[in-house]
Amino acid sequence: MWKNFKLNKFLLLIPLTSLMFCFNSPQNDDEKMQTIMVSVKNTLSYLHYSPKPINDAYSKDVYKHYFELVDPAKRYFLQSDMDEFSKHENKLDDYINVGDLTFYKLTIDRLYQRVDEIDKMTQDIFSKPINLEEDEALTLEPKLKKVPVNKQEQYNEWKKFIKYNILQEIESMNSKEEAQKEKKDSVQKYNLKDTIKYQPLNQEAKIKKATNEVKDLVKETFTRFKKRKKMDWFTVYMNAYTEVFDPHTNYYSPKDKEDFDTNFTGKVIGIGAIIQEKKGNLYLGALTIGAPAWKSKQLSEGDKILKVKSKPKEDAVNVVGMLSDEAVRLIRGEKGTPVTLTVQKKDGTIKDVTMIREEVAIEDTFARSIVVNSPNGKKYGFINLPSFNADFENPNGRNASDDIKNEVLKLKEQNIEGIVLDLRNNGGGSLTEVGDIMGLFMNAGPYVQVKDGNGKIQTLKNKNDVPIWTGPLVIMQNELSASASEILAGVMQDYGRAMVIGSPQSFGKGTVQTFVDLNRFLNTEDDFGSLKLTIQKFYRITGESTQRKGIVSDIQMKDFFTYAEIGERYDEFALAWDKIPATNFQKLNYFDIKALEAKSTGRMAKNNNYQLLLESAQWREKLDKEETITLNINKFNELMKQRKAQIEKFKVLTKFDNGLKFMMYPSEIEREKKDEAFKKKSEMWIKNLRKDTYLQEAMNIIADMSVKS
Repeated sequence: MWKNFKLNKFLLLIPLTSLMFCFNSPQNDDEKMQTIMVSVKNTLSYLHYSPKPINDAYSKDVYKHYFELVDPAKRYFLQSDMDEFSKHENKLDDYINVGDLTFYKLTIDRLYQRVDEIDKMTQDIFSKPINLEEDEALTLEPKLKKVPVNKQEQYNEWKKFIKYNILQEIESMNSKEEAQKEKKDSVQKYNLKDTIKYQPLNQEAKIKKATNEVKDLVKETFTRFKKRKKMDWFTVYMNAYTEVFDPHTNYYSPKDKEDFDTNFTGKVIGIGAIIQEKKGNLYLGALTIGAPAWKSKQLSEGDKILKVKSKPKEDAVNVVGMLSDEAVRLIRGEKGTPVTLTVQKKDGTIKDVTMIREEVAIEDTFARSIVVNSPNGKKYGFINLPSFNADFENPNGRNASDDIKNEVLKLKEQNIEGIVLDLRNNGGGSLTEVGDIMGLFMNAGPYVQVKDGNGKIQTLKNKNDVPIWTGPLVIMQNELSASASEILAGVMQDYGRAMVIGSPQSFGKGTVQTFVDLNRFLNTEDDFGSLKLTIQKFYRITGESTQRKGIVSDIQMKDFFTYAEIGERYDEFALAWDKIPATNFQKLNYFDIKALEAKSTGRMAKNNNYQLLLESAQWREKLDKEETITLNINKFNELMKQRKAQIEKFKVLTKFDNGLKFMMYPSEIEREKKDEAFKKKSEMWIKNLRKDTYLQEAMNIIADMSVKS
């Protein structure tokens, strides 16, 4: 949940002198990190919604959380390391107060030392025969794992981990062979032209091939790890401090903030190409239609990138062996500026390609709609909203409310009789967008209450008096619907304007964040990054917080996420649930919830696909809770056979068709003729919609709804 917050206005409530953290310009990375530590600590203490005392209890929490972030599977550090580190357990509060890097440098230097040792250790493991017939098991549950007592125990654990990966690789080969055999048998059965190559390997050959695959994977993992700069781990270290305040307060390095802004605004300044990393080399992935890379007509998916010339007057940088995120930052830049890629084509030729950087939209972050022809002969509208995106820097930039408005207007032109708004997997976004979207469906009124750390409560109101859709409305949610999604679903539920259907409850994030640019407080031109800081809690117009509890669906339909530990309530550092007085609002009573719920419950009880889906979800939850797994190849293969027998029962889920017919807009049909990538993406989207049991029921519910005048 983000808010376009004017920081300078907020600071008027606090003595400005207490927030002017003056430092001399840092001369090196150490001084820069020290400055960041103190600045983060001061910002947390002064501006966080619920600041914690920086004391030994806080230090212990930070210490514990830090190792959960750095070595969650307990694969790298030894017990002797942890014994040495534990001497600092009660000192981390002192370190952040003065910017002391002692603990950070000790742990990260040791981490790199252990990685070097484990790299050699794994090479030794692969140099000897690996026995897959020993009766041993690997512990899967992180909470049950113990830190290795010594290097021999660490060696044994890595050997087990490698065995497990080899067995998984063999199982992948077995599955591919079975699929090939099924296809070949089908071809022979129907006397079709046989073009399928089916050459099964014996177990010895599979073990050899799988071992080599895992060996390459492990080698590449350590190579990538060693390329990572130690400074990059500082972000992890700082987040151990910030996330103990609450899970949504985080430190962002300059490059992390850039990535966040890209995702939030749905745009990037670049060439419109995915950069993929394979065995130490960088390759071009999919090219965005209409973007500079595609328009050059000289670049293709699979081209190896050798050099990047980011600026005309600078030398080209050799990117062979570089991490992909570093190369991406060379390729990105200011709009309208040139960038040159030196690439090696698949035929071996080398070519320099110069392009002008443009603003490239990431369409997957924007709203999209489609017309649904229901079996009852009526037409309905379906709108998917992936995020509440907004572009605070550009007043003419895209935002979620304008996108939703455009989609609703397009649907109205098709004479639809109801709308389903899909907020599943929508993690939130801009607070202001919620009110603007609400105003598309109902008259002006309050939509959320926010409370700051001083207890001051403010009611935010939608000021739109002319809704563009007053017909039936269903909102879909699941456990991954969070923050802004919960505000919108909650307020539409509170007014009685929409039926909220889906998982028993949503994620449960009831806090508001703003970005604090640390450079504002420092007398320097260096970029110190930003702190995403929780400054408020939000409450429904009924006064209830969504924190931890989320939004309870009017009509509940369980899914795969229902059986997993997903949600704010599972985070030990999440802020508590509470309640404030309700604000004045008028319930609309558009429909009879009880009657709609009764009809839906009856249908879902008879929906065999839904019942089987729940059985599958419960079975997968059981697998996720398994604490150990055998590393004996014969027992492992038998276990996989048992699982496949169970999976076979659930295969029918992949063949399910909900009977809904989807109709694209004429403009999209025309676009498909010119844009192959868009066509493929649309086909995949519709294919997935047709397999959606929950969407099928949403359309049934929208058909049942009748708006009261």
